[in-house]
Amino acid sequence: MSTLNTVVRVGIADMNIVKAPNTIRTSGLGSCVGVILYDEMKKIAGMLHVMLPDSSLGRSDNINIAKFADTGIYGLMELLKAEGVRPLSLKAKIAGGAQMFQFGTSDSIRIGPRNVEAVKKELARLSIPIIAEDTGGSSGRTIEFDPMTKMLSIRTVNSGTKEI
Repeated sequence: MSTLNTVVRVGIADMNIVKAPNTIRTSGLGSCVGVILYDEMKKIAGMLHVMLPDSSLGRSDNINIAKFADTGIYGLMELLKAEGVRPLSLKAKIAGGAQMFQFGTSDSIRIGPRNVEAVKKELARLSIPIIAEDTGGSSGRTIEFDPMTKMLSIRTVNSGTKEI
C-alpha cells in the first residue's frame, strides 16, 4: 500500500512546515542557507530559506521574518510550537551558504559565510543542536527533507546528490 505524499515547496525568504509522509524542499540555495528544524518523535519538520544574516539589514519596518537568520529561525520554532512540538526536542540540519562571488574579500561580499555564522549563532542561542550540515563551497544547492527518515537530500550543481 503506497501513501501518496506531497512535496511542500519553500521559496526564497520563506518558511513552511510538513508532517510525514510529506517532504519539504527548497531550491536556489547559493549564498542562502536552508535551515531544517525537526522533531524525530512527532515526525514533523520545518524549513526556512535564509537570505540574510541579520534583520538589522532590513530596509523597512515591515520586514519578512523568513528573510533573516535571527528572526526566521525563531519564527519557524514558533510555527512548530503551534503544532505541539516542544522546543527542547528540536534538532537542526543546515545546508547552503556558498561563496558565490570569488572577487574581493569585503564583508558585504561574504554573504554565504555570514549567513552560516548567523544561523549557527541563532541555533546555539535557542539551544537547538545541529545534527548535520553541508555548507560553504561555491555551488548552489537544492535540498529536500523527509521527516519520516530524517534524511536531508542535497543536490549540488555539478556534484550530484548526497544525503546527510
